[in-house]
Amino acid sequence: MKKVLVATEKPFAPAAVDGIREVLDKAGYELILLEKYTSADQWKEVAADVDAMIIRSDKATADIINAAPRLKVIVRAGAGYDNIDLEACTNNSVVAMNTPGQNSNAVAELAFGMMLYQVRKGFDGTSGTELRGKKLGIHAYGNIGKYVAEIARGFGMDLYAFDPFVDKAEMEQDGIKPLDTEKALYESCDFISLHIPANEKTKGSIGYELLTAMPPKATLVNTARKEVMDEEGLIKAMTERQDIRYLSDVAPSCRAEIEEKFPGRFVFTAKKMGAQTAEANINAGIAAATQIVNYLEKGDETFKVN
Repeated sequence: MKKVLVATEKPFAPAAVDGIREVLDKAGYELILLEKYTSADQWKEVAADVDAMIIRSDKATADIINAAPRLKVIVRAGAGYDNIDLEACTNNSVVAMNTPGQNSNAVAELAFGMMLYQVRKGFDGTSGTELRGKKLGIHAYGNIGKYVAEIARGFGMDLYAFDPFVDKAEMEQDGIKPLDTEKALYESCDFISLHIPANEKTKGSIGYELLTAMPPKATLVNTARKEVMDEEGLIKAMTERQDIRYLSDVAPSCRAEIEEKFPGRFVFTAKKMGAQTAEANINAGIAAATQIVNYLEKGDETFKVN
């Protein structure tokens, strides 16, 4: 019997686990749960004889991958997969996958929740501003970006986007004005919704130059990864431009400095909250289990990332 380990320091919702179990039971697989583990050694011990793994934001390091000699496939239940050591997977003939699109609506709704909270001054009883008529720039027009655009149209916002990997005609068909460069996007928009992945090209790429190019009272909303920010440039930009605001799903490493120097100009969630809805939790978990079964039974490598 094939064994599938769900290793989650931050557990799936019970309904998601039930859905995963149902998919695996139907395939004749055994589900092994490792929830709220406290050390990598616990994970390695359980992983020693499993054929597949499902993780969330857990760090699947080379040490973990090397400790699982039977491992054939690992799936990150979510879009980002920078927490998987892809080189180690490849070296061990392990297929790594993500589940793109399953958390997209949840992330998009969070972006607007943070924007509304900011423009209405934390609902402190004083007058704020509205989103209608403002220019929203979508930096990366993938699954999440499309949901952001859908919600923004309901708010009556003017939509712009930059994504060199998406056909401009597709954006235009969705009522979006495509721009040719990152700089043009940041120069044009009152709000930027950031959705780029964290990789060698993007890490530290959003900083002083782009932020200071933004219009007066502009806001950057980061529901991607904190690693894409140049934090030194962020601090410098917020110091020189007293009107710039930064909202993030993951607090930056320089959080304490921002809280001290720029009160009222930031919103940080308590932890990464983009996928923290019941619906996204269930969708991503079931998708991960389904992809494992499809790979082990049919060799289906859809959503392979290594």
